Amino acid sequence: MIVLGRISAPFGVQGWVKVQVFGDDPLAWSEMPNWWLSAGEDAEESAWQARSLNGCKAHGKGLIARFEGLADRNAAETLTGLYVGAPRAALPKTGADEFYWADLVGLEVVNEKGERLGRVAELLRSGAHEVLALRDAQDRRRLLPFVAAVVREVDLVGGRIRVEWGSDW
Repeated sequence: MIVLGRISAPFGVQGWVKVQVFGDDPLAWSEMPNWWLSAGEDAEESAWQARSLNGCKAHGKGLIARFEGLADRNAAETLTGLYVGAPRAALPKTGADEFYWADLVGLEVVNEKGERLGRVAELLRSGAHEVLALRDAQDRRRLLPFVAAVVREVDLVGGRIRVEWGSDW
């Protein structure tokens, strides 16, 4: 399962929920007839429950969504805190130079000199852009902006990200 976001709160009185999104282009999710919900982002695939999507709209920095069978705010409240995910096969295809965050986690990061900087432990959303949070062999944390000026190549097949970043930065 690929975790896409988290339901943060009910929205309005007609069963809509606010969704905090993890990544870009969340409106592409509206192409999926079902979303999967789980109490834990690391849950086994069998713990995810498919829910039919009745609507999905952009709202501020996130989304609002409505599921079949949720007619009012009380029903929507029961979903607060649940993670939204989907099996890889159900996800919309990515474009050139687009990646699902889950595909980047675990990749080794090396700079132009061939120095290993660490592995991607997670991605963080900042106001301006996403940030790669790395962990090196000594478990030190390093943050790199996920922007074209820094990230030179993402090789999913080879399991590596090449960056323009000094090992002493």
